[in-house]
Amino acid sequence: MSDILLDVKDLVIHYETDDGLVQALNGVSLQIHTGKTLGLVGETGAGKTTLAKGIMQLVPNPPGKIKGGEVFYDGEDLLKKSVQEMRKVRGKQISMIFQDPMTSLNPVMTVRDQIMEVILQHNKLSKEEAVKKADEMLELVGIPAARGREYPHQFSGGMKQRVIIAIALACQPRLLIADEPTTALDVTIQAQVLDLIQNLKKRDNTSMLLITHDLGVVAQTCDYVAIMYAGEIVEYGTLREVYKDIRHPYTKGLMASIPNLVEQVERLQAIDGLMPDPTNLAKGCKFADRCKYATAACMEKVPEMKSVGGEHMVRCILPEATEVKEH
Repeated sequence: MSDILLDVKDLVIHYETDDGLVQALNGVSLQIHTGKTLGLVGETGAGKTTLAKGIMQLVPNPPGKIKGGEVFYDGEDLLKKSVQEMRKVRGKQISMIFQDPMTSLNPVMTVRDQIMEVILQHNKLSKEEAVKKADEMLELVGIPAARGREYPHQFSGGMKQRVIIAIALACQPRLLIADEPTTALDVTIQAQVLDLIQNLKKRDNTSMLLITHDLGVVAQTCDYVAIMYAGEIVEYGTLREVYKDIRHPYTKGLMASIPNLVEQVERLQAIDGLMPDPTNLAKGCKFADRCKYATAACMEKVPEMKSVGGEHMVRCILPEATEVKEH
């Protein structure tokens, strides 16, 4: 039996807007193994949240359209499921922690009622049993059960994020998608929230897709890494493969931009240029106009994902180049 819980194959998602066709995802493929965490890293606008919404079948239509690909969860293609069938999957099998805790909760419902809502949706329990389960989830994420009667505006940002984690994990899903779960929080609260997610994940052997732009968080929590740029995965592999043997110039640029505690420099390194306009993508490598190793061949054709040993894959025509490997 395969241990691959989620298998995304060549997923293409576009947004048809008044300003043109936004090519948000362009043939994304990745796998998540049972009980493992995949870190999805990339700049703002790379397509990370669109991928998460595509897996959950939450892409707003219009303007968004899934143009192609397959999303296999436990051997079943989620893209072939009806709206009603997907409602049974969301929350029970796959849960998502959304990006902003401030806007993810209903302001006119108590936090206990919001946790109970997902519990009653997927389990045949009495109201009393659902109340007990909701209180257990609050205690599990470090919030006294007595505070369940309170409303979201009575909680701090970190506490709101804990409530969202309680909602996401209330039905013990097999896959958790965490979309930048610590973005709006200060550093000490970030660490607490990440530890909480890790502990609950280990308890239930939950698989996780962690969307972030923080390479330090990935190093601390993930088993696999996928680097995303302009709607494509450009480097993929185990944490050790990617961090110890960087092959893509974009990944190299991301790593070089991290402050180094050993070296004293006047300013951090940055990657020249900006992310390409998704309504006007180049026909070749999307990173070519920012890459110091680019050749004329890079401008002509989108590079294929190539294996460079083990599970390590790179989308570059020069993955063997020694100058790219230097770091």
